[in-house]
Amino acid sequence: MPVTIAGRTFDSRLFVGTGKYRSFAEMARCHEASGAEVVTVAVRRVNLSDRSTESLFDYIDRSRVFILPNTAGCYTADEAIRAARLGREVGLSHWVKLEVIGDEQTLFPDNEALLEATRVLVKEGFVVLPYTTDDLINARKLIDAGASAVMPLAAPIGSGLGIQNATNLRILRERITEVPLVVDAGVGTASDAAFAMELGADAILMNTAIASASEPEKMARAMRLAVESGRLAFEAGRMEKRLYANASSPLTGVVGR
Repeated sequence: MPVTIAGRTFDSRLFVGTGKYRSFAEMARCHEASGAEVVTVAVRRVNLSDRSTESLFDYIDRSRVFILPNTAGCYTADEAIRAARLGREVGLSHWVKLEVIGDEQTLFPDNEALLEATRVLVKEGFVVLPYTTDDLINARKLIDAGASAVMPLAAPIGSGLGIQNATNLRILRERITEVPLVVDAGVGTASDAAFAMELGADAILMNTAIASASEPEKMARAMRLAVESGRLAFEAGRMEKRLYANASSPLTGVVGR
């Protein structure tokens, strides 16, 4: 069930992160179990210059996995722009998951600064995937600015609360058709992932839900299956909801009735 972003196709609709794991080896095992082909890396939180020490890049098979640099930890447009440029300069990618945080406690994005940074980076040739609120108007502005996808939060980063506003995600799905919709942040368990996909998300990005599970490898596999089943259910089209029962084996046409 491939998804295409900015002309590049990925077979897996599950994107994963690299933070909070107990070890790089555990991270690598979870990446394998998830089947993910897109892995995000925080530019500001990795050593990009000293290759003599152990690095998470030693545990990522870049022949199989696409590295998506992100600007986590940036609180202004200028900081995010510099981080994106650094990621490109050291050879990570000209793609960027763009984060500009507006509040330290909730980690909600600063939508005004996010839009500013998107405009600048798109003009510089970046493929920009902005982390945003689940707001249609702001998502539309990001698309108009050249974003290659929009990544609305399901709940605060790392909260594990699951989807808090299904109505907004449904609206985004109905009204945004020109770029992929990637649900980002807040997923806690497999049922959350399946629900997001059933709402029509094109992909899901997660990190804490896997890394902080009691058994991360099992959770990574569960998320893989949940994303696949949720997408299949969306494509299949669910039955209509009814207030009253409707017999599974109707008696109409049965001989003797």
